[in-house]
Amino acid sequence: MDARELNDLRREYASGGLSEDGLAADPVSMFRRWLHDTVTAGLHEPNAFVLSTVSADDLPASRTVLLKRFDERGFVFFTNYASRKACELEANGRCALLFPWHVLERQVRIEGAAARLTPQENDAYFATRPRTSQLGAWASPQSAVVADRAELDRRFEEVAHRFGEGEVPRPEYWGGYLVVPVMVEFWQGRLGRMHDRLRYRRTAGGWVTERLAP
Repeated sequence: MDARELNDLRREYASGGLSEDGLAADPVSMFRRWLHDTVTAGLHEPNAFVLSTVSADDLPASRTVLLKRFDERGFVFFTNYASRKACELEANGRCALLFPWHVLERQVRIEGAAARLTPQENDAYFATRPRTSQLGAWASPQSAVVADRAELDRRFEEVAHRFGEGEVPRPEYWGGYLVVPVMVEFWQGRLGRMHDRLRYRRTAGGWVTERLAP
């Protein structure tokens, strides 16, 4: 595909709009409303989002992870605490989340700071994971270089043999983060690229809302 073909990949957004009087009182309530719409629409992995972090060398990195819980405190995901994303969050907790709900011509951008969940919270969630995912948490040295696929398969088989049919405990190096938002932007596509961008911004007095130019 050449540059001209890329330029021809154009579509107009005309499925709806977003006005100030359509906003919920707080961003979490608004997010809950939009997430419900994605589930109702049958989107694949509606809880998938792009997590962006920054390294100690100021190099940004992004990857897709899954939202597993959210409430008035913030947004929760789980990972290996030895992974690249976790190491970067330990050094600099500030991060950004992007939910790209293209089918609905929407996206949600979140900026905030991440902090580890408690061991009790991690244990509770780990116990709900499918057994294969529990074993995978033990088998995969996430973000580390491995020789080949065969090494990963061997590690998984060894872990499966070690635990047999018994309970699989949570590895100490595996757990979750709570991202506490300071900014949440709701983006709705509009005709002529005149998109609606409404932002919640946390202040000392609570959340304020603002409209941004597209």
